Amino acid sequence: MTPSYIPLGSPVPPVQSGRKAVVCLDGVPVGTIEETGPATRFTYDASWLANPNAVPVSLTLPIREAPFDSRGLHPFFENLLPEGWLLELSTSKLKIPKDDAFGLLLATCADCVGAVEIVPADAAPEPI
Repeated sequence: MTPSYIPLGSPVPPVQSGRKAVVCLDGVPVGTIEETGPATRFTYDASWLANPNAVPVSLTLPIREAPFDSRGLHPFFENLLPEGWLLELSTSKLKIPKDDAFGLLLATCADCVGAVEIVPADAAPEPI
């Protein structure tokens, strides 16, 4: 079985132009997630890394300067997406294909349960 993440130290594909979003915790920008071709990359903001009270977005995404590269969405972000009947309703109403996980993330995760928010880059608050 091929892992959905790219192990640390493995060759990383170059960043390609694609959609981008800001990841916030309780409304505070902490990093960015972007499409890198068929993969995604999550990177903590320098301002968040410098914050002595910074906490990780997830235990699977510990605070570090190096980006996290994944084939598709990192499992943490994938688990924010709607499932079952809500996925059917979301894809139908928003006209987003079920296989467009990044599009679903942008369209449905600005107001998730919990502290994490995924906001399109052009609508995101400024980092503290």
